[in-house]
Amino acid sequence: MRLLFIALFFGWSLNVNAVIETYEFETPELRARYHVFVEELRCPKCQNQNLADSNAGVAADLRREVHRLLHDGLSDQEIYDFMVARYGEFVLYRPKTSGVTLYLWLAPLLMLVLALVVVMLIVKRSQQTSHKETLDNNDQVALQKVLEGIEQQGDKS
Repeated sequence: MRLLFIALFFGWSLNVNAVIETYEFETPELRARYHVFVEELRCPKCQNQNLADSNAGVAADLRREVHRLLHDGLSDQEIYDFMVARYGEFVLYRPKTSGVTLYLWLAPLLMLVLALVVVMLIVKRSQQTSHKETLDNNDQVALQKVLEGIEQQGDKS
């Protein structure tokens, strides 16, 4: 048991080797801007990780690219535009509001409203059919006579 624990510990510790990148920055402001970018840009390979948290090769390339763009003197908007042009809106955690993104945000709400309307129509239709199946007084009297006639025929047999 002890040997198994030691083997598992060393096997797990081999997977914990995170890449630590060190970039040189001319000013603390550039370093702060870099950290904002790597926190706000999404890794194109990973589903829901930013560049700072991802160990994917493409994330390392993007971190290097952000570092280069910052040192080239590009503004924040120019860096965002560059990333969107190259990787699409997916690279942004907070994409611009447009018709497509608005539809994506509103689609679940619209589906919920549509589902509620369908359920209400089904319930209303079932209530209407159950009311149609109830007999009025004349029909109940006629049914009772038929049932009595059947019982009398059964007694004669």
